[in-house]
Amino acid sequence: MDWNARLPMKLTHGFDGAIGFELLEVSDELVRARAEVRDEIKQPAGLVHGGVYSSIAESIASLGTYFVVSREGKSAQGMSNQTSFLRPILDGYVHAVAHRRHRGRTTWVWEVEFTDDEGRLCALTRMTIAVR
Repeated sequence: MDWNARLPMKLTHGFDGAIGFELLEVSDELVRARAEVRDEIKQPAGLVHGGVYSSIAESIASLGTYFVVSREGKSAQGMSNQTSFLRPILDGYVHAVAHRRHRGRTTWVWEVEFTDDEGRLCALTRMTIAVR
């Protein structure tokens, strides 16, 4: 599948669709996405729920890995997700950029940076993807 020919692409299926994020760029080394901040993804205090960051990180790291390994008949699933929250996002967009840091035979490791509309770093995730 030529992912980039279909980008930007709003994901509408399953949990990704519930979060409502948009895939902007996919390669074997970098994935970019964003999600519009809506009431449905906020916690009661009015800021984006931490699970949204973790979920986006897992989705885009899995997609970036799958982008390559599917050509070999393999699949990619999240194995480990560690997210640190640095500052809240209250409105606008959550911007996510995943950088591949390790490409192994059975695991890939990605680092995902989340920023707000002003480009301020809001969260960091280290994501390990299992290749099967």
